[in-house]
Amino acid sequence: MIDIHCHILPGVDDGAKHLEDSVAMARLAVAEGIHTIIATPHHKNGRYNNPKKSVLSDLTRLNDRIQQEEIPLTILPGQEVRVHGELIEGYEADEILTLNGASRYIFIELPTEHIPRYTEQLLFDIQMKDLIPIIVHPERNTVLREQPGQLYHFVRNGALTQITAASLVGKFGTKIKKFTHELIEHNLTHFIASDAHNTKSRGFYMREANQIITEQYGQHTLFTFMDNAQQIVDNKMVYIDEPIMIKRKKFLGLF
Repeated sequence: MIDIHCHILPGVDDGAKHLEDSVAMARLAVAEGIHTIIATPHHKNGRYNNPKKSVLSDLTRLNDRIQQEEIPLTILPGQEVRVHGELIEGYEADEILTLNGASRYIFIELPTEHIPRYTEQLLFDIQMKDLIPIIVHPERNTVLREQPGQLYHFVRNGALTQITAASLVGKFGTKIKKFTHELIEHNLTHFIASDAHNTKSRGFYMREANQIITEQYGQHTLFTFMDNAQQIVDNKMVYIDEPIMIKRKKFLGLF
């Protein structure tokens, strides 16, 4: 199994605090059945900055330790990039990493409580750079849960999305869990990943999530998610179903 979203790099954001935490996360990942992780530290989210050069340096140090510990896990480079006005400039300045460092896929994180007005234009500009934006954990964005048509519009126009295993199994509450399932049912998501930050409060939950997907949506859906993760690593095109609009019931005819 490949986990394309994980905060396993030590001491760079709100994920692993130090190298020993990273090693513990690596062991837990292997126990979950994960053999490859893309390390995706926060970048430009207002609190953490992790430019490409420092990510690659930190990754080398971590992979060396993983090999010393003889843990059968490969860790690849990436970033979780918050939407910001200078994102394209950052990419052109070689400060922003695509997933696995050489693919066309780039993680895009939205704020939790709103969607910046320039988001649609930015997603377009990213694609004009021959990149493919992947919106991470859209199920945790308040606006998208209330107005899922916005996400449908983003996907119809070429963006992909990645849901979080913990969301699917209910670790973020019932509303987020429900919306996560809706995204699967309406072909509005293309990947599932852990977004793991530690071994306790923000673990992997990938095995549990995969079991739920198999039971509720069939092995084909699970295999599609797993194959799409491999396609990112290999920099190939992912499988995409036609998205379906999620319809929200009107409340007292007011909207």
